[in-house]
Amino acid sequence: METAKFEHDGRVMVFTRSGSPNGRAFVLVHGIGMGHRVFRGVAEKLDPAGAVYAVDLPGFGDSPEPAEALDMAGSGDFLAAFVASLPEQDRTLVGHSMGAQVVVEALVRHPGVARRAVLIAPTVNARERTARMQSWRMVQDLAIESPKVLVLGMIQYAKAGPAWFLRKLRQMLDHRLEDVLPQLTVPTLVLRGEVDRVCPRRWAERVASLIPESTLREVEGRGHEAMIRSPQPVADMIVEHVST
Repeated sequence: METAKFEHDGRVMVFTRSGSPNGRAFVLVHGIGMGHRVFRGVAEKLDPAGAVYAVDLPGFGDSPEPAEALDMAGSGDFLAAFVASLPEQDRTLVGHSMGAQVVVEALVRHPGVARRAVLIAPTVNARERTARMQSWRMVQDLAIESPKVLVLGMIQYAKAGPAWFLRKLRQMLDHRLEDVLPQLTVPTLVLRGEVDRVCPRRWAERVASLIPESTLREVEGRGHEAMIRSPQPVADMIVEHVST
């Protein structure tokens, strides 16, 4: 695995690169407060299927905090600029939680930047679009998670810091994913953990129904951080999606 930096419009993004140079690329985008390390297991499983890029969005993980926080649309523009710089042409964008919002904006605002999308536990549930409800759902979800997930989450949230986290949370809550989804024109896999309280089944079904070409699948017995505890089934579903 190799670590590198991408610079664009005064912002710096750290990312890792691994996998097989076969013309196919997977770009993995984390959720709020997290970083590329949450995708480490999935990245390892995806390595034989193509090049794998796992990013730390500006202000998260190992990427320095910029002077100004980009909203979801601006974050989509930044991600699209990074994706367009990659040598591989067969690209799939994979976003988890808030990362799904960024991925959708990148694909809608920059058609052709990637051929497929995977939205894992996309936020924000339109029925519960408040900081209080999202915090409560996250607490409920973490209550069933493994120590591995809890420790990793604590480390990543500490890196982001409370001030930056709250700035991005406001932007995440302001974003209306449901308004953008009908403009998403690439084949999309919507994925959720079976017992995810942050992304309930009804919301995931609505997300899938708004996308012109979509498939909805679940990871049995898993919550919001399904790809950390179950990287193999998540990776298998992603590879199956890009192979159809």
